Amino acid sequence: MSAPYILVLYYSRHGATAEMAKQIARGVEMAGLEARLRTVPAVSSECEASAPAIPEEGALYAELDDLRHCAGLALGSPTRFGNMAAPLKYFIDGTSSLWLTGELVGKPAGVFTSTSSLHGGQESTLLSMMLPLLHHGMLITGLPYSEGALLEARGGGTPYGPSHHAGADGKRKLDEHEIALCRALGQRLASTAKQLETSRG
Repeated sequence: MSAPYILVLYYSRHGATAEMAKQIARGVEMAGLEARLRTVPAVSSECEASAPAIPEEGALYAELDDLRHCAGLALGSPTRFGNMAAPLKYFIDGTSSLWLTGELVGKPAGVFTSTSSLHGGQESTLLSMMLPLLHHGMLITGLPYSEGALLEARGGGTPYGPSHHAGADGKRKLDEHEIALCRALGQRLASTAKQLETSRG
């Protein structure tokens, strides 16, 4: 059996959400677990269009086995009208086989997002991303206010999960508080997964 890992699954056509995913992965590794970065392909409106099996750059595409065997999950998306992006929702909608067998029940999960405007739906996106995870029986891990960066952040950061304000051009970099919150989520997911594994053993 392979070593336990936290799956950091995200969709991003620009750099902000991908950078958040890397920082969450860093937090997972700081807490002593492997982080596995995965993404999903874009959804095409053309019936005959298909994405290559391996992306030209960035993380590999996720497969159901990545979810099935993970010890925990961080799910991330840029905001699309206050909700997750369609490609990520499309992938999640295809996880009924995992739901039927209860593969994700009892595993910790957290969510993260990035928006172009400061009040562009960060919290509604995070909350709506939690819904399918709750249906899967996952244990939602947010960010407590013991994380000082929640009170200091000026661009992003919520108790529901890390967020980032990318700016209208999408080029604003993660600030120190946003980075700290991303890493904190990764650490919380990893430490929770380890505690759950110990209690089961």
